[in-house]
Amino acid sequence: MHENGLSPFDFKAAAERHGLQGHSDRLKAKGLKSLQDEEGRVDRWVLAPKDLGWRFDFTKQCVDNSAWNALLRLAEDADWTGAIAAQFGGKAINKTEGRSVLHAALRGESADPFEVSGAPVMEDVLRTRDAFLGFADRVRSGDYVAADGQPFTHVVNIGIGGSDLGPVMVHEAMASVRMQEGSPLNVQFVSNVDPFHLDQALEGLLPERTLVVVVSKTFTTQETMANANRALTWLKASLGEQAGQHLAAVTSNVPGAGQMGIPEDRVFGFANWVGGRFSLWGPVGLAIALGSGSKAFKEMLRGARQMDQHFQQANADENVPLHLALIEIWNVNFMGHSSRAVLPYAQALHRLPAYLQQAEMESNGKSVGRDGHPVSWSTHPVVWGEPGTNGQHAFHQLLHQGTSKCPVEFVAFRQAMGADASMHQLLLDNAVAQAEAFCVGRDLESVQDEMRISGQSEAELGGIAPHRVFEGGRPSTFMLGERLDAFSLGALISAFEHKIFLEGLLWNVFSYDQWGVELGKAMAKQLGGEEKSAKKHWTSGTQALREFIQ
Repeated sequence: MHENGLSPFDFKAAAERHGLQGHSDRLKAKGLKSLQDEEGRVDRWVLAPKDLGWRFDFTKQCVDNSAWNALLRLAEDADWTGAIAAQFGGKAINKTEGRSVLHAALRGESADPFEVSGAPVMEDVLRTRDAFLGFADRVRSGDYVAADGQPFTHVVNIGIGGSDLGPVMVHEAMASVRMQEGSPLNVQFVSNVDPFHLDQALEGLLPERTLVVVVSKTFTTQETMANANRALTWLKASLGEQAGQHLAAVTSNVPGAGQMGIPEDRVFGFANWVGGRFSLWGPVGLAIALGSGSKAFKEMLRGARQMDQHFQQANADENVPLHLALIEIWNVNFMGHSSRAVLPYAQALHRLPAYLQQAEMESNGKSVGRDGHPVSWSTHPVVWGEPGTNGQHAFHQLLHQGTSKCPVEFVAFRQAMGADASMHQLLLDNAVAQAEAFCVGRDLESVQDEMRISGQSEAELGGIAPHRVFEGGRPSTFMLGERLDAFSLGALISAFEHKIFLEGLLWNVFSYDQWGVELGKAMAKQLGGEEKSAKKHWTSGTQALREFIQ
């Protein structure tokens, strides 16, 4: 194991050594439908860890025990258990930035032995947690009030990337919690530098009743600060110098927040060992706590911590994040699938696909290995999706009959989220039916028999039946939670985070930097800054476009 905890790993050589392509060829020939008849398939490929509230069904993935054992040997070659120990032990596995990756500490408890460079971190984590959750509860209770002495009714959270996607996804997912328990605050999120986004959020709001939360680790993020300054102008127009009382900040740049008029007791920071897209567990999640309360926030942390412990302790055949990671590696690198659809059959999770796009694609959308050389294998697939049943009336056509197979992840909940249990059962029936249809399809003979029963002629059978044939053999994973609550949500997000970590380990990339994001931001600053007249930096088409726009 390298001193930073992640040694370079030759994925291709290890895959060849363990004959994974041979297993792929064998299973492609056998077919997913044939695997469904294996004895004991449900017992082996359904994981339901105790006390996590989730059932992960991998029965409809085109994998068997022999292929799994080869995948597991691949993970063992990469020392997956040693890598877990290195991450949770605070090693600087984010080598390109010289940082530890310890977001799991944000959901830790006082007894957890999290350290960075030998220094315990939980005391600071818990102090910060108490501070921002305490502030959230004070605002919700009306103890912390607006400049006129009245309670706040609205919150506008301004951030982008990890300062927006995680918090807004969780806030939306907690809608059912707020419907049951009530919330004194309406929370809205602004991320896009498009001025319409902020205009839309502020429409109908009263500055006198609005708290603005600015989330930027450095307090220099271009889009966030542009929106924050516009929001401050909006506040000052009504509140004057008292506008600062309507501001809070999540940042490590306390002086920068102070320049905006935000005192230190409303500035909540986090360490550089917390990456932006993994930061919702700390003060970046302030808007979550403002909307749903500290009790729900702590339940989310508890669920995530429970999954953390499962990840560290469960053996290979029971480890959920390991299965999620190895199944995706199997689909991408050996079955030839280049995208994955995430289909939450829960309207409250409508932002889950967008959240996972950032968490996964920004982490492992890399082409340079940990040794500094280009990789010679595929890394992360495209992630996309929308809630069911909406997608059934849109892109499911491609999923069922398109020329490329796209693995699918269903996310659903056994207990109803709304007031009508019969409608919830209809929702679940649709999800289960879609998974079955992707797997088994419908052959020509079955289509013809159905058409004959409905009274259609033999001529119609010949012309129409082929269009109603479904090949099947399209893999899916079905994640079924007991109920959509803060605990189960925390556990699910944590599982995806650990999946990302393991995939980066095996694909031999550093998962915790994002230089592709940085390039675009740097060039945007050049376009609008001091170097905008330096034509040599731009292609002719770009230069012409700039001149046309200006």
